[in-house]
Amino acid sequence: MQENQNSITETIINTINTLFSSLFSSIDNNVYSVLDDIVFIKPEILQDNVMSSLFGTSTTTGLILLANSLIIGLALFYIVRYACSHYISGETEQPFQFLFKLLIYTILANSSYFIIEQILNINSLISLAIREVGENIFGCNISFSELILKLDNVITTKETSLNVFSLDGLLKGFISVNLINLLFTYSLRYIILKVFILITPFAFITLINTSTSWFFKAWFKSILSLLLLQSLVSLILLILFSTNFSSTDIMSKVLCIGSIYALTKASSYIREIIGGISTDVSTNFNTLRYLIK
Repeated sequence: MQENQNSITETIINTINTLFSSLFSSIDNNVYSVLDDIVFIKPEILQDNVMSSLFGTSTTTGLILLANSLIIGLALFYIVRYACSHYISGETEQPFQFLFKLLIYTILANSSYFIIEQILNINSLISLAIREVGENIFGCNISFSELILKLDNVITTKETSLNVFSLDGLLKGFISVNLINLLFTYSLRYIILKVFILITPFAFITLINTSTSWFFKAWFKSILSLLLLQSLVSLILLILFSTNFSSTDIMSKVLCIGSIYALTKASSYIREIIGGISTDVSTNFNTLRYLIK
């Protein structure tokens, strides 16, 4: 009787270990490669057919056309306001000053596709340079795809050795949950960055009027925080790859967990440093839950 109970217990444990091992392996084989694509954004994001159509490649297509229509509207608004300035209170810009600003920011708005492309290119080169430093020093590709091989040296997901009821099993579960969090966080960042790219022409236009210039400052700070995030991620990966992890060293496992946690909180760290917006999904969920209470 006792032997049958032990056999049933062992069967249940082995089944649970097999299920979780398959789950962890699936996450490892799919999430890491996707993270490389959505974290390290390149100028090629603008070459997407949908983005090109929405943004517009000339002054008569896409959002550029809408931006030019808005510029004409602002010019007409200024003419009416200047004509009525003798009858209403409030200061009005001089025509020469307004025309100069109108000319400069109209050129910037119509060149926004080129400007944002160069910004993306510079940002991509900075993060690539950080990772190439690590490649030259450590002789391996500094990426999420390579990270799985690094983590396997600490915690394996093989069915024959993984035990979800052990310390290694708990740590592996923590890593896998945080990788899903990473996927949601950087997917949100990818979408939000596309939105901020699309409104670039309108951000330049808001500088024409001093009462709307605050929008450009908020836009610039937000898009800067979203772009610099991948440089911070590159630095964290660089530190992670510089650490010698061992499956028998508890300290290595603790540092591994700390590195993964730092990756999930990178967006919040950037916001604390330069401002802007945070795409940390866990933080946003906690804030929403607090507001609902």
